[in-house]
Amino acid sequence: MIKLSVVVITFNEADNIGRCLDSVQKIADDILVVDSFSTDTTVDIAREKGARVIQNPWEDYHKQRGFAVQHAQYDHVLALDADEFLSDALEKAVGQVKGDWQHEGYRIYRMNRIGDTWLHHTSWYPDPTLRLFDRRKVTFETMRGHDLVVVTPGGSTGLVKAPLMHHSNYNLHDRMHRLNQQSTEAARFYFERGRKGSWLRILLKPLGRFLVELVLRRGFLGGFYGFAISVTAAHYVFLRETKLMEMHRLGRSYSKDNWRH
Repeated sequence: MIKLSVVVITFNEADNIGRCLDSVQKIADDILVVDSFSTDTTVDIAREKGARVIQNPWEDYHKQRGFAVQHAQYDHVLALDADEFLSDALEKAVGQVKGDWQHEGYRIYRMNRIGDTWLHHTSWYPDPTLRLFDRRKVTFETMRGHDLVVVTPGGSTGLVKAPLMHHSNYNLHDRMHRLNQQSTEAARFYFERGRKGSWLRILLKPLGRFLVELVLRRGFLGGFYGFAISVTAAHYVFLRETKLMEMHRLGRSYSKDNWRH
């Protein structure tokens, strides 16, 4: 059976880190928390739960994730965010994978929560994400403001269907705040790679995203939050495309400082 390191990146996650670390106690052979100099009790709680703690200044998600994985004790790694935790079924499934490791990486179904509601529809579920992997066989990249773990060419990827639970948003206010930040990062990603916005994309892309979320991904079965997630997903696309167009309108006057807030 392989040895498994669990790595978690944190900043002011006192409300979440205990739940996250409790959920991995039975399957982790090493627990590492890489903290970006939290000002709350995150570090104290992590140490109480038996984690090693390294503090490292924040640059961006994929660099911090890569730093954490690099400092794990073992090559086989489960990478988590502090607002995620393993379901009982996932704990069992990861234990089985440890005993019969067959792939370079494993995607895990993720179930997302807003407020007190777990979403079983829209793009929020099953939301497969690659978090269990052999660090020697992956690279760390960024895509539209999100960090990605990518299996190196020629490697194989398995799928674990037991859910990783994710407290995504406290409420719709929190969701809109995060979407504003994420849409800026996504627009910057495209801007720096030369993509240009257009009126056609602004008009059609949000509508397409709304219909995909509400109809194809059955958001209509999710009640109030299923509808709200569908609408806000479309709003995210609208923000991304309009910000991209604005960045090109600013031209040389554009800088990252224009988009900090």
